[in-house]
Amino acid sequence: MSNLTSSADLGAREFNIPTIADLVAAAIPDREFIAFRGRHHTYADVVDRSRRLASYLHSRDLGCRTERSELAGHEVGQDLLGIYAYNGNEYVESMLGSFRARVAPFNVNYRYVKNELQYLLADSGATALVYHAAFAPRLAEVLPDLPNLRVLIQIADDSGNPLLDGAVDYETVIADSAPEPPVQPTPDDLYVLYTGGTTGMPKGVLWRQHDIFMGACGGKALDSGDAVASYEEIVAKAVANPGMRIMVLPPLIHGAAQWAALTALTSGQTLVFSPVTDHFDTDAVLATIEAERPAVVTTVGDAVARPLAAALSGTDADTSSLILIANGGAILSPTVKEQLIAALPNAIVLDGVGSSETGYQMTHMSVNGAVSTGKFTGSTDTRVVSEDKDAVLGPGHDGIGWLAQRGFVPLGYKGDETKTAATFPVIDGIRYSLPGDRACLLDDGSVQLLGRDSVTINSGGEKVFVEEVEMVLASHPAVADVVVAGRPSSQWGEEVVAIVALADDTTADGAELIEHAGRSLARYKLPKEVLFRPAIERSPVGKADYRWAREQAAASAE
Repeated sequence: MSNLTSSADLGAREFNIPTIADLVAAAIPDREFIAFRGRHHTYADVVDRSRRLASYLHSRDLGCRTERSELAGHEVGQDLLGIYAYNGNEYVESMLGSFRARVAPFNVNYRYVKNELQYLLADSGATALVYHAAFAPRLAEVLPDLPNLRVLIQIADDSGNPLLDGAVDYETVIADSAPEPPVQPTPDDLYVLYTGGTTGMPKGVLWRQHDIFMGACGGKALDSGDAVASYEEIVAKAVANPGMRIMVLPPLIHGAAQWAALTALTSGQTLVFSPVTDHFDTDAVLATIEAERPAVVTTVGDAVARPLAAALSGTDADTSSLILIANGGAILSPTVKEQLIAALPNAIVLDGVGSSETGYQMTHMSVNGAVSTGKFTGSTDTRVVSEDKDAVLGPGHDGIGWLAQRGFVPLGYKGDETKTAATFPVIDGIRYSLPGDRACLLDDGSVQLLGRDSVTINSGGEKVFVEEVEMVLASHPAVADVVVAGRPSSQWGEEVVAIVALADDTTADGAELIEHAGRSLARYKLPKEVLFRPAIERSPVGKADYRWAREQAAASAE
Protein backbone atom coordinates (compact mmCIF):
# COMPACT_ATOMS: atom_id res chain seq x y z
CA MET A 1 0.00 0.00 0.00
CA SER A 2 1.36 3.44 -0.90
CA ASN A 3 1.91 6.26 1.55
CA LEU A 4 -0.90 8.13 -0.18
CA THR A 5 -3.41 5.39 0.54
CA SER A 6 -2.21 4.62 4.04
CA SER A 7 -2.62 8.27 4.94
CA ALA A 8 -6.29 8.25 3.83
CA ASP A 9 -8.85 8.97 6.52
CA LEU A 10 -10.22 5.50 7.26
CA GLY A 11 -13.14 7.05 9.08
CA ALA A 12 -14.15 9.20 6.11
CA ARG A 13 -17.83 9.66 5.39
CA GLU A 14 -17.14 10.25 1.68
CA PHE A 15 -15.21 7.94 -0.58
CA ASN A 16 -13.27 7.79 -3.82
CA ILE A 17 -12.99 4.65 -5.92
CA PRO A 18 -9.19 4.30 -6.29
CA THR A 19 -8.64 4.50 -2.54
CA ILE A 20 -11.27 1.78 -2.08
CA ALA A 21 -9.44 -0.29 -4.72
CA ASP A 22 -6.08 0.18 -3.00
CA LEU A 23 -7.39 -0.82 0.42
CA VAL A 24 -9.38 -3.82 -0.82
CA ALA A 25 -6.41 -5.05 -2.87
CA ALA A 26 -4.13 -4.68 0.17
CA ALA A 27 -6.52 -6.84 2.20
CA ILE A 28 -7.18 -9.55 -0.43
CA PRO A 29 -4.23 -9.23 -2.84
CA ASP A 30 -4.35 -12.80 -4.17
CA ARG A 31 -8.09 -13.09 -4.67
CA GLU A 32 -9.15 -13.29 -8.32
CA PHE A 33 -10.67 -10.05 -9.52
CA ILE A 34 -11.00 -10.65 -13.29
CA ALA A 35 -11.29 -13.94 -15.17
CA PHE A 36 -10.85 -13.38 -18.90
CA ARG A 37 -9.72 -15.66 -21.71
CA GLY A 38 -8.26 -18.23 -19.39
CA ARG A 39 -6.24 -15.73 -17.37
CA HIS A 40 -7.04 -14.92 -13.76
CA HIS A 41 -6.00 -11.43 -12.68
CA THR A 42 -5.75 -10.87 -8.93
CA TYR A 43 -6.79 -7.74 -7.09
CA ALA A 44 -3.12 -6.89 -6.57
CA ASP A 45 -2.37 -7.31 -10.28
CA VAL A 46 -5.21 -5.11 -11.51
CA VAL A 47 -4.58 -2.34 -8.99
CA ASP A 48 -0.83 -2.35 -9.71
CA ARG A 49 -1.43 -2.09 -13.47
CA SER A 50 -3.97 0.69 -13.00
CA ARG A 51 -1.55 2.66 -10.84
CA ARG A 52 1.13 2.37 -13.53
CA LEU A 53 -1.32 3.70 -16.09
CA ALA A 54 -2.10 6.58 -13.72
CA SER A 55 1.61 7.38 -13.47
CA TYR A 56 1.83 7.58 -17.25
CA LEU A 57 -1.23 9.86 -17.50
CA HIS A 58 0.25 12.14 -14.85
CA SER A 59 3.57 12.21 -16.73
CA ARG A 60 1.64 13.51 -19.76
CA ASP A 61 0.36 16.42 -17.67
CA LEU A 62 -3.16 15.06 -17.35
CA GLY A 63 -5.21 15.46 -14.18
CA CYS A 64 -7.35 17.95 -12.30
CA ARG A 65 -7.25 21.57 -13.47
CA THR A 66 -9.92 23.15 -11.26
CA GLU A 67 -11.32 21.75 -8.02
CA ARG A 68 -15.01 20.89 -7.82
CA SER A 69 -15.78 23.62 -5.28
CA GLU A 70 -15.06 26.27 -7.91
CA LEU A 71 -17.31 24.80 -10.60
CA ALA A 72 -21.01 24.68 -11.47
CA GLY A 73 -22.71 21.31 -11.85
CA HIS A 74 -22.40 21.25 -15.64
CA GLU A 75 -18.72 22.23 -15.65
CA VAL A 76 -15.68 19.97 -15.76
CA GLY A 77 -12.34 20.79 -14.14
CA GLN A 78 -10.50 17.59 -15.08
CA ASP A 79 -9.00 16.09 -18.20
CA LEU A 80 -11.23 13.45 -19.77
CA LEU A 81 -10.09 10.07 -21.10
CA GLY A 82 -12.30 8.07 -23.44
CA ILE A 83 -12.32 4.28 -23.29
CA TYR A 84 -12.98 2.97 -26.80
CA ALA A 85 -12.58 -0.70 -26.06
CA TYR A 86 -14.15 -4.12 -25.75
CA ASN A 87 -14.66 -5.89 -22.42
CA GLY A 88 -11.57 -7.15 -20.64
CA ASN A 89 -9.11 -6.36 -17.88
CA GLU A 90 -7.78 -3.36 -19.85
CA TYR A 91 -11.17 -1.60 -19.68
CA VAL A 92 -11.36 -1.95 -15.90
CA GLU A 93 -7.69 -0.97 -15.48
CA SER A 94 -8.25 2.12 -17.64
CA MET A 95 -11.16 3.26 -15.49
CA LEU A 96 -9.19 2.77 -12.28
CA GLY A 97 -6.02 4.31 -13.72
CA SER A 98 -7.92 7.39 -14.83
CA PHE A 99 -9.56 7.78 -11.44
CA ARG A 100 -6.18 7.41 -9.75
CA ALA A 101 -4.64 10.16 -11.94
CA ARG A 102 -7.63 12.47 -11.27
CA VAL A 103 -8.60 12.10 -14.92
CA ALA A 104 -12.27 11.44 -15.63
CA PRO A 105 -12.92 8.34 -17.80
CA PHE A 106 -15.93 8.07 -20.07
CA ASN A 107 -17.47 5.40 -22.29
CA VAL A 108 -17.15 5.41 -26.09
CA ASN A 109 -19.64 3.35 -28.09
CA TYR A 110 -17.55 1.13 -30.37
CA ARG A 111 -20.40 0.83 -32.89
CA TYR A 112 -20.30 4.53 -33.72
CA VAL A 113 -19.59 5.48 -37.31
CA LYS A 114 -17.25 8.35 -38.20
CA ASN A 115 -19.56 11.32 -37.59
CA GLU A 116 -20.92 9.88 -34.32
CA LEU A 117 -17.43 9.17 -33.02
CA GLN A 118 -16.23 12.64 -33.98
CA TYR A 119 -19.22 14.23 -32.23
CA LEU A 120 -18.68 12.29 -29.00
CA LEU A 121 -14.95 12.95 -28.75
CA ALA A 122 -15.43 16.62 -29.58
CA ASP A 123 -18.35 17.06 -27.16
CA SER A 124 -16.38 15.44 -24.35
CA GLY A 125 -13.30 17.57 -25.00
CA ALA A 126 -11.24 14.43 -24.46
CA THR A 127 -7.48 14.89 -24.21
CA ALA A 128 -6.73 11.15 -23.96
CA LEU A 129 -8.07 7.91 -25.38
CA VAL A 130 -7.48 4.22 -24.65
CA TYR A 131 -8.63 2.12 -27.61
CA HIS A 132 -8.33 -1.33 -29.12
CA ALA A 133 -6.19 -1.55 -32.25
CA ALA A 134 -9.24 -2.82 -34.15
CA PHE A 135 -10.64 0.70 -33.99
CA ALA A 136 -7.47 2.46 -35.15
CA PRO A 137 -8.61 2.96 -38.78
CA ARG A 138 -11.89 4.57 -37.70
CA LEU A 139 -10.12 6.71 -35.14
CA ALA A 140 -7.59 7.86 -37.75
CA GLU A 141 -10.46 9.30 -39.79
CA VAL A 142 -11.53 11.72 -37.05
CA LEU A 143 -8.20 12.63 -35.43
CA PRO A 144 -7.53 15.61 -37.76
CA ASP A 145 -10.70 17.25 -36.37
CA LEU A 146 -9.72 16.65 -32.73
CA PRO A 147 -6.62 18.76 -31.99
CA ASN A 148 -7.08 18.47 -28.20
CA LEU A 149 -6.86 14.66 -28.29
CA ARG A 150 -3.13 14.38 -27.68
CA VAL A 151 -2.62 11.18 -25.65
CA LEU A 152 -3.38 7.94 -27.52
CA ILE A 153 -2.92 4.52 -25.87
CA GLN A 154 -3.50 1.54 -28.15
CA ILE A 155 -4.39 -1.94 -26.89
CA ALA A 156 -2.95 -4.62 -29.16
CA ASP A 157 -5.42 -7.22 -30.46
CA ASP A 158 -5.89 -9.76 -33.25
CA SER A 159 -6.57 -7.06 -35.86
CA GLY A 160 -2.87 -6.58 -36.51
CA ASN A 161 -3.36 -2.83 -36.97
CA PRO A 162 -0.13 -0.92 -36.28
CA LEU A 163 0.16 1.94 -33.80
CA LEU A 164 -1.30 5.21 -35.02
CA ASP A 165 1.12 8.11 -35.33
CA GLY A 166 1.81 9.45 -31.84
CA ALA A 167 0.16 6.49 -30.08
CA VAL A 168 1.84 4.30 -27.47
CA ASP A 169 1.28 0.62 -26.78
CA TYR A 170 -0.85 -0.14 -23.71
CA GLU A 171 1.37 -2.93 -22.37
CA THR A 172 4.48 -0.81 -22.90
CA VAL A 173 2.91 1.94 -20.81
CA ILE A 174 2.19 -0.55 -18.03
CA ALA A 175 5.67 -2.06 -18.12
CA ASP A 176 7.60 1.21 -18.25
CA SER A 177 5.64 3.32 -15.73
CA ALA A 178 6.13 3.61 -11.99
CA PRO A 179 3.54 2.03 -9.66
CA GLU A 180 3.31 5.09 -7.40
CA PRO A 181 1.32 7.96 -8.98
CA PRO A 182 2.06 11.23 -7.17
CA VAL A 183 -1.52 12.55 -6.74
CA GLN A 184 -4.30 11.85 -4.24
CA PRO A 185 -7.84 11.46 -5.64
CA THR A 186 -10.85 12.95 -3.87
CA PRO A 187 -14.56 12.08 -3.50
CA ASP A 188 -15.32 15.09 -5.73
CA ASP A 189 -13.41 13.66 -8.70
CA LEU A 190 -15.64 12.83 -11.64
CA TYR A 191 -17.14 9.67 -13.04
CA VAL A 192 -18.55 10.49 -16.49
CA LEU A 193 -21.13 8.36 -18.28
CA TYR A 194 -22.38 9.23 -21.76
CA THR A 195 -26.00 8.32 -22.50
CA GLY A 196 -26.68 5.91 -25.33
CA GLY A 197 -27.97 8.41 -27.86
CA THR A 198 -30.80 6.11 -28.98
CA THR A 199 -33.44 8.86 -28.61
CA GLY A 200 -31.26 11.96 -29.09
CA MET A 201 -27.65 13.06 -29.10
CA PRO A 202 -25.47 11.48 -26.37
CA LYS A 203 -25.05 13.58 -23.23
CA GLY A 204 -22.24 13.36 -20.71
CA VAL A 205 -23.63 12.76 -17.22
CA LEU A 206 -21.29 14.08 -14.51
CA TRP A 207 -21.15 12.21 -11.19
CA ARG A 208 -18.97 12.76 -8.15
CA GLN A 209 -17.19 9.48 -7.39
CA HIS A 210 -18.69 9.38 -3.90
CA ASP A 211 -22.20 9.74 -5.30
CA ILE A 212 -21.89 7.02 -7.96
CA PHE A 213 -20.36 4.68 -5.37
CA MET A 214 -23.32 5.27 -3.10
CA GLY A 215 -25.93 5.29 -5.86
CA ALA A 216 -24.84 2.35 -7.98
CA CYS A 217 -21.60 0.65 -6.92
CA GLY A 218 -22.19 -0.92 -3.54
CA GLY A 219 -22.07 1.99 -1.13
CA LYS A 220 -25.74 1.99 -0.19
CA ALA A 221 -28.27 -0.84 0.01
CA LEU A 222 -31.16 -0.37 -2.41
CA ASP A 223 -33.80 -1.87 -0.12
CA SER A 224 -32.86 -0.67 3.37
CA GLY A 225 -30.94 2.50 2.50
CA ASP A 226 -28.13 1.43 4.83
CA ALA A 227 -24.86 3.06 3.73
CA VAL A 228 -21.27 2.23 4.53
CA ALA A 229 -19.68 4.71 6.91
CA SER A 230 -15.92 4.09 6.62
CA TYR A 231 -13.21 2.60 4.45
CA GLU A 232 -12.66 0.02 7.18
CA GLU A 233 -16.26 -1.17 6.82
CA ILE A 234 -15.88 -1.48 3.03
CA VAL A 235 -12.71 -3.55 3.40
CA ALA A 236 -14.23 -5.76 6.08
CA LYS A 237 -17.20 -6.58 3.82
CA ALA A 238 -14.89 -7.36 0.89
CA VAL A 239 -12.76 -9.67 3.02
CA ALA A 240 -15.88 -11.46 4.29
CA ASN A 241 -17.27 -11.98 0.76
CA PRO A 242 -17.56 -15.76 0.25
CA GLY A 243 -16.19 -15.62 -3.30
CA MET A 244 -19.16 -14.48 -5.36
CA ARG A 245 -18.45 -14.65 -9.10
CA ILE A 246 -20.42 -12.49 -11.54
CA MET A 247 -20.37 -12.79 -15.34
CA VAL A 248 -20.98 -9.47 -17.07
CA LEU A 249 -22.41 -10.08 -20.54
CA PRO A 250 -23.17 -6.50 -21.70
CA PRO A 251 -20.32 -4.31 -22.96
CA LEU A 252 -18.65 -2.08 -20.38
CA ILE A 253 -19.66 0.90 -22.49
CA HIS A 254 -23.01 0.46 -20.71
CA GLY A 255 -23.52 2.04 -17.30
CA ALA A 256 -25.08 -1.03 -15.69
CA ALA A 257 -22.10 -3.15 -16.78
CA GLN A 258 -19.65 -0.61 -15.34
CA TRP A 259 -21.61 -0.48 -12.09
CA ALA A 260 -21.51 -4.27 -11.84
CA ALA A 261 -17.74 -4.17 -12.34
CA LEU A 262 -17.19 -1.43 -9.77
CA THR A 263 -19.52 -3.13 -7.29
CA ALA A 264 -17.49 -6.31 -7.69
CA LEU A 265 -14.32 -4.32 -6.99
CA THR A 266 -15.66 -2.65 -3.86
CA SER A 267 -17.15 -5.86 -2.44
CA GLY A 268 -14.46 -8.46 -3.14
CA GLN A 269 -16.23 -10.31 -5.97
CA THR A 270 -14.73 -11.87 -9.11
CA LEU A 271 -15.65 -10.52 -12.55
CA VAL A 272 -16.00 -12.98 -15.43
CA PHE A 273 -16.02 -11.89 -19.09
CA SER A 274 -16.77 -13.86 -22.22
CA PRO A 275 -13.69 -14.45 -24.40
CA VAL A 276 -15.65 -13.27 -27.46
CA THR A 277 -16.03 -9.52 -27.08
CA ASP A 278 -17.18 -8.12 -30.42
CA HIS A 279 -20.57 -9.89 -30.44
CA PHE A 280 -22.79 -12.06 -28.26
CA ASP A 281 -21.53 -15.62 -28.74
CA THR A 282 -23.73 -18.07 -26.85
CA ASP A 283 -21.31 -21.00 -27.26
CA ALA A 284 -18.51 -18.94 -25.69
CA VAL A 285 -20.81 -17.76 -22.91
CA LEU A 286 -21.91 -21.29 -22.04
CA ALA A 287 -18.34 -22.62 -22.10
CA THR A 288 -17.25 -19.78 -19.80
CA ILE A 289 -20.12 -20.42 -17.38
CA GLU A 290 -19.11 -24.08 -17.18
CA ALA A 291 -15.41 -23.27 -16.72
CA GLU A 292 -15.61 -20.26 -14.37
CA ARG A 293 -18.75 -21.17 -12.38
CA PRO A 294 -20.31 -17.73 -11.93
CA ALA A 295 -23.31 -17.44 -9.61
CA VAL A 296 -24.66 -14.35 -11.37
CA VAL A 297 -25.06 -13.42 -15.03
CA THR A 298 -26.03 -9.88 -16.05
CA THR A 299 -28.15 -9.04 -19.09
CA VAL A 300 -29.74 -6.00 -20.78
CA GLY A 301 -33.32 -6.69 -21.82
CA ASP A 302 -34.75 -9.27 -24.19
CA ALA A 303 -32.11 -8.67 -26.86
CA VAL A 304 -29.49 -10.34 -24.64
CA ALA A 305 -31.71 -12.50 -22.45
CA ARG A 306 -33.71 -14.17 -25.23
CA PRO A 307 -30.71 -15.83 -26.96
CA LEU A 308 -29.24 -16.60 -23.53
CA ALA A 309 -32.44 -18.38 -22.51
CA ALA A 310 -32.49 -20.36 -25.76
CA ALA A 311 -28.86 -21.38 -25.26
CA LEU A 312 -29.40 -22.39 -21.64
CA SER A 313 -32.41 -24.52 -22.51
CA GLY A 314 -30.61 -26.44 -25.23
CA THR A 315 -27.18 -27.04 -23.73
CA ASP A 316 -25.44 -29.97 -22.08
CA ALA A 317 -23.00 -27.56 -20.41
CA ASP A 318 -23.01 -27.49 -16.61
CA THR A 319 -24.73 -24.21 -15.72
CA SER A 320 -25.77 -25.28 -12.22
CA SER A 321 -23.65 -22.55 -10.62
CA LEU A 322 -26.14 -19.90 -11.78
CA ILE A 323 -28.53 -18.73 -9.10
CA LEU A 324 -29.34 -15.22 -10.33
CA ILE A 325 -29.98 -13.54 -13.68
CA ALA A 326 -29.63 -9.80 -13.08
CA ASN A 327 -31.15 -7.56 -15.73
CA GLY A 328 -30.84 -3.80 -16.15
CA GLY A 329 -31.03 -1.10 -18.81
CA ALA A 330 -34.07 -2.50 -20.65
CA ILE A 331 -37.11 -4.26 -19.21
CA LEU A 332 -37.45 -8.01 -19.67
CA SER A 333 -40.75 -9.25 -21.07
CA PRO A 334 -42.63 -11.87 -19.01
CA THR A 335 -42.16 -14.36 -21.86
CA VAL A 336 -38.38 -14.16 -21.69
CA LYS A 337 -38.41 -14.33 -17.89
CA GLU A 338 -40.41 -17.51 -18.13
CA GLN A 339 -37.92 -18.92 -20.63
CA LEU A 340 -34.99 -18.13 -18.33
CA ILE A 341 -36.66 -19.73 -15.32
CA ALA A 342 -37.68 -22.77 -17.38
CA ALA A 343 -34.01 -23.22 -18.27
CA LEU A 344 -32.87 -22.54 -14.68
CA PRO A 345 -35.76 -23.56 -12.40
CA ASN A 346 -33.86 -22.77 -9.20
CA ALA A 347 -32.66 -19.35 -10.30
CA ILE A 348 -34.07 -15.91 -9.59
CA VAL A 349 -34.54 -13.28 -12.29
CA LEU A 350 -33.89 -9.82 -10.85
CA ASP A 351 -35.12 -7.00 -13.07
CA GLY A 352 -33.49 -3.69 -12.15
CA VAL A 353 -34.45 -0.15 -13.15
CA GLY A 354 -32.05 2.75 -13.34
CA SER A 355 -30.53 5.21 -15.75
CA SER A 356 -27.33 7.12 -16.39
CA GLU A 357 -28.87 10.00 -14.44
CA THR A 358 -30.16 8.06 -11.40
CA GLY A 359 -28.07 5.00 -10.65
CA TYR A 360 -30.04 2.00 -9.43
CA GLN A 361 -33.64 2.84 -8.51
CA MET A 362 -35.98 -0.13 -8.41
CA THR A 363 -36.10 -3.92 -8.62
CA HIS A 364 -38.56 -6.68 -9.40
CA MET A 365 -37.90 -10.31 -8.52
CA SER A 366 -39.32 -13.25 -10.48
CA VAL A 367 -39.06 -16.89 -9.41
CA ASN A 368 -40.43 -20.19 -10.65
CA GLY A 369 -44.23 -19.91 -10.64
CA ALA A 370 -44.36 -16.13 -10.13
CA VAL A 371 -43.38 -14.10 -13.17
CA SER A 372 -44.52 -10.58 -14.05
CA THR A 373 -43.20 -7.25 -15.33
CA GLY A 374 -44.08 -3.61 -14.85
CA LYS A 375 -44.40 -3.21 -11.07
CA PHE A 376 -41.24 -2.49 -9.10
CA THR A 377 -40.09 -1.95 -5.54
CA GLY A 378 -38.39 1.41 -5.29
CA SER A 379 -35.33 2.28 -3.24
CA THR A 380 -35.60 4.44 -0.16
CA ASP A 381 -34.80 7.46 -2.38
CA THR A 382 -37.18 6.69 -5.27
CA ARG A 383 -40.14 9.01 -5.68
CA VAL A 384 -42.84 9.90 -8.22
CA VAL A 385 -43.34 13.62 -8.80
CA SER A 386 -46.19 15.57 -10.37
CA GLU A 387 -46.68 16.43 -14.03
CA ASP A 388 -45.48 20.00 -13.47
CA LYS A 389 -42.49 18.75 -11.44
CA ASP A 390 -43.23 20.84 -8.36
CA ALA A 391 -44.55 18.26 -5.87
CA VAL A 392 -43.88 14.71 -4.68
CA LEU A 393 -46.90 12.44 -5.16
CA GLY A 394 -48.30 9.99 -2.62
CA PRO A 395 -49.51 6.41 -3.15
CA GLY A 396 -52.61 6.07 -5.30
CA HIS A 397 -52.31 9.56 -6.81
CA ASP A 398 -54.39 10.67 -9.77
CA GLY A 399 -52.87 10.81 -13.23
CA ILE A 400 -49.36 10.01 -14.37
CA GLY A 401 -46.16 11.31 -12.78
CA TRP A 402 -42.41 11.34 -13.37
CA LEU A 403 -40.11 8.74 -11.89
CA ALA A 404 -37.58 10.59 -9.72
CA GLN A 405 -34.53 9.89 -7.60
CA ARG A 406 -33.16 11.97 -4.74
CA GLY A 407 -30.08 11.63 -2.55
CA PHE A 408 -27.00 10.56 -4.48
CA VAL A 409 -27.62 11.97 -7.95
CA PRO A 410 -25.37 13.48 -10.66
CA LEU A 411 -24.06 17.03 -10.74
CA GLY A 412 -25.45 17.64 -14.23
CA TYR A 413 -24.86 17.29 -17.96
CA LYS A 414 -21.47 18.30 -19.29
CA GLY A 415 -21.59 21.76 -20.83
CA ASP A 416 -25.40 22.10 -20.68
CA GLU A 417 -26.63 24.40 -17.94
CA THR A 418 -30.21 24.52 -19.28
CA LYS A 419 -30.66 20.77 -19.56
CA THR A 420 -29.04 20.32 -16.13
CA ALA A 421 -31.58 22.65 -14.52
CA ALA A 422 -34.49 20.88 -16.23
CA THR A 423 -33.44 17.33 -15.36
CA PHE A 424 -32.26 17.99 -11.81
CA PRO A 425 -34.93 20.28 -10.26
CA VAL A 426 -35.16 21.24 -6.60
CA ILE A 427 -38.53 20.35 -5.06
CA ASP A 428 -39.27 21.43 -1.47
CA GLY A 429 -35.57 22.05 -0.93
CA ILE A 430 -34.45 18.62 -2.18
CA ARG A 431 -32.61 18.04 -5.45
CA TYR A 432 -34.04 15.30 -7.68
CA SER A 433 -33.09 13.57 -10.90
CA LEU A 434 -35.91 13.26 -13.47
CA PRO A 435 -34.44 11.75 -16.64
CA GLY A 436 -37.81 11.34 -18.35
CA ASP A 437 -39.46 8.08 -17.27
CA ARG A 438 -43.22 8.13 -16.67
CA ALA A 439 -44.60 6.24 -13.69
CA CYS A 440 -47.36 5.87 -11.10
CA LEU A 441 -47.00 5.21 -7.38
CA LEU A 442 -49.60 2.58 -6.59
CA ASP A 443 -51.67 2.19 -3.43
CA ASP A 444 -49.40 -0.54 -2.10
CA GLY A 445 -46.29 1.64 -2.47
CA SER A 446 -44.96 -0.16 -5.54
CA VAL A 447 -44.11 1.76 -8.70
CA GLN A 448 -45.69 1.06 -12.07
CA LEU A 449 -43.17 1.99 -14.74
CA LEU A 450 -44.87 3.20 -17.92
CA GLY A 451 -41.98 4.18 -20.19
CA ARG A 452 -39.69 6.92 -21.40
CA ASP A 453 -41.56 10.12 -22.27
CA SER A 454 -39.29 10.94 -25.21
CA VAL A 455 -40.54 7.88 -27.13
CA THR A 456 -44.18 8.09 -26.02
CA ILE A 457 -46.66 8.31 -28.90
CA ASN A 458 -49.53 10.82 -28.70
CA SER A 459 -52.29 9.27 -30.80
CA GLY A 460 -55.60 11.10 -30.91
CA GLY A 461 -54.82 12.79 -27.62
CA GLU A 462 -54.02 9.51 -25.85
CA LYS A 463 -50.55 8.61 -24.61
CA VAL A 464 -49.20 5.29 -25.88
CA PHE A 465 -46.16 3.98 -24.04
CA VAL A 466 -44.15 2.02 -26.57
CA GLU A 467 -42.65 -0.38 -24.01
CA GLU A 468 -46.14 -1.65 -23.14
CA VAL A 469 -46.94 -2.40 -26.79
CA GLU A 470 -43.53 -3.99 -27.33
CA MET A 471 -43.96 -6.37 -24.39
CA VAL A 472 -47.36 -7.56 -25.63
CA LEU A 473 -46.09 -8.16 -29.17
CA ALA A 474 -42.96 -9.89 -27.81
CA SER A 475 -45.19 -12.47 -26.14
CA HIS A 476 -46.24 -13.85 -29.56
CA PRO A 477 -44.23 -17.04 -30.22
CA ALA A 478 -43.23 -15.94 -33.74
CA VAL A 479 -41.70 -12.62 -32.60
CA ALA A 480 -37.96 -12.72 -32.01
CA ASP A 481 -37.60 -8.97 -31.50
CA VAL A 482 -39.77 -5.89 -31.77
CA VAL A 483 -39.59 -2.12 -31.44
CA VAL A 484 -42.48 0.35 -31.63
CA ALA A 485 -42.40 3.93 -32.91
CA GLY A 486 -44.78 6.69 -33.92
CA ARG A 487 -45.18 8.29 -37.33
CA PRO A 488 -47.16 11.36 -38.41
CA SER A 489 -50.85 10.79 -39.11
CA SER A 490 -53.33 13.28 -40.61
CA GLN A 491 -56.13 11.64 -38.63
CA TRP A 492 -54.50 10.93 -35.24
CA GLY A 493 -51.53 13.28 -35.13
CA GLU A 494 -49.33 10.24 -34.56
CA GLU A 495 -50.01 6.57 -35.15
CA VAL A 496 -48.42 3.44 -33.74
CA VAL A 497 -46.14 1.37 -35.96
CA ALA A 498 -44.45 -1.89 -34.93
CA ILE A 499 -41.20 -3.07 -36.49
CA VAL A 500 -40.82 -6.83 -36.02
CA ALA A 501 -38.14 -9.45 -36.61
CA LEU A 502 -39.56 -12.96 -36.74
CA ALA A 503 -37.98 -15.97 -35.08
CA ASP A 504 -36.34 -18.56 -37.30
CA ASP A 505 -38.69 -21.10 -38.89
CA THR A 506 -41.82 -19.15 -37.93
CA THR A 507 -44.42 -17.19 -39.87
CA ALA A 508 -46.88 -14.45 -38.94
CA ASP A 509 -48.46 -11.53 -40.73
CA GLY A 510 -49.34 -8.09 -39.47
CA ALA A 511 -53.03 -8.85 -38.96
CA GLU A 512 -52.21 -11.83 -36.75
CA LEU A 513 -49.86 -9.81 -34.57
CA ILE A 514 -52.33 -6.92 -34.25
CA GLU A 515 -55.08 -9.38 -33.29
CA HIS A 516 -52.73 -10.90 -30.68
CA ALA A 517 -52.00 -7.46 -29.22
CA GLY A 518 -55.71 -6.60 -29.20
CA ARG A 519 -56.34 -9.25 -26.56
CA SER A 520 -54.29 -7.23 -24.05
CA LEU A 521 -54.30 -3.62 -25.26
CA ALA A 522 -56.90 -0.93 -25.78
CA ARG A 523 -57.72 -0.26 -29.43
CA TYR A 524 -55.93 3.10 -29.58
CA LYS A 525 -52.66 1.42 -28.55
CA LEU A 526 -52.69 -1.12 -31.39
CA PRO A 527 -50.26 -0.75 -34.30
CA LYS A 528 -51.76 0.69 -37.46
CA GLU A 529 -49.09 -1.21 -39.38
CA VAL A 530 -46.55 -3.93 -38.71
CA LEU A 531 -43.28 -3.73 -40.63
CA PHE A 532 -41.09 -6.80 -40.92
CA ARG A 533 -37.30 -6.51 -40.92
CA PRO A 534 -34.56 -9.17 -40.78
CA ALA A 535 -33.23 -7.68 -37.54
CA ILE A 536 -33.98 -4.83 -35.16
CA GLU A 537 -31.33 -2.14 -34.88
CA ARG A 538 -30.05 -1.94 -31.32
CA SER A 539 -27.10 -0.49 -29.44
CA PRO A 540 -24.23 -2.83 -28.49
CA VAL A 541 -25.86 -3.28 -25.08
CA GLY A 542 -29.25 -4.28 -26.48
CA LYS A 543 -31.17 -1.02 -26.15
CA ALA A 544 -33.60 -0.24 -28.95
CA ASP A 545 -32.48 2.50 -31.36
CA TYR A 546 -35.66 4.57 -31.50
CA ARG A 547 -34.19 7.01 -34.01
CA TRP A 548 -33.78 4.09 -36.41
CA ALA A 549 -37.29 2.86 -35.58
CA ARG A 550 -38.83 6.26 -36.34
CA GLU A 551 -36.95 6.36 -39.64
CA GLN A 552 -38.31 2.93 -40.58
CA ALA A 553 -41.86 3.95 -39.66
CA ALA A 554 -41.67 7.24 -41.56
CA ALA A 555 -40.17 5.64 -44.66
CA SER A 556 -43.00 3.11 -44.85
CA ALA A 557 -45.53 5.94 -45.23
CA GLU A 558 -43.79 7.46 -48.25
